Amino acid sequence: MEAEILKPIVALLAWTMVMWAWMYITRIPAMNRAPGIESAAKLVGTTGASLRAQLPDKVNWKADNYNHLHEQPTVFYAVAIVLAIIGQGDGMNAFLAWIYVGLRVMHSLVQVTANKVLVRFVLFALSSLVLIALIFHAAISVFDIHM
Repeated sequence: MEAEILKPIVALLAWTMVMWAWMYITRIPAMNRAPGIESAAKLVGTTGASLRAQLPDKVNWKADNYNHLHEQPTVFYAVAIVLAIIGQGDGMNAFLAWIYVGLRVMHSLVQVTANKVLVRFVLFALSSLVLIALIFHAAISVFDIHM
């Protein structure tokens, strides 16, 4: 199976790992500096919520974004793989997939830096509309809907 839509899937997977690295590059030193945490290596049984309260917002934003990359993008992966399997993973669908990935990367960069909620919301809403278009295209093909 060869489909262009597989490239944006891999790109978003790679971006997720970039965010994973960024999260830990900032989080571990922050844990070692946080008041009340003797050493990140000695933490035992700490919940995410209790750890979150001890770290600066800018550190938590990276973890929040990493978590967000495991939410809606899972729907993107599913629909993109469906489109690839049914032979609809090229052309417009591949283009839309790249737009989705670009919007998600921009969303990440906004969230982990300035974290302006309105900007994040607009990027999320736009990426959601692109995802809806991909789902619509998949539905047309899978259910053999003639328009």
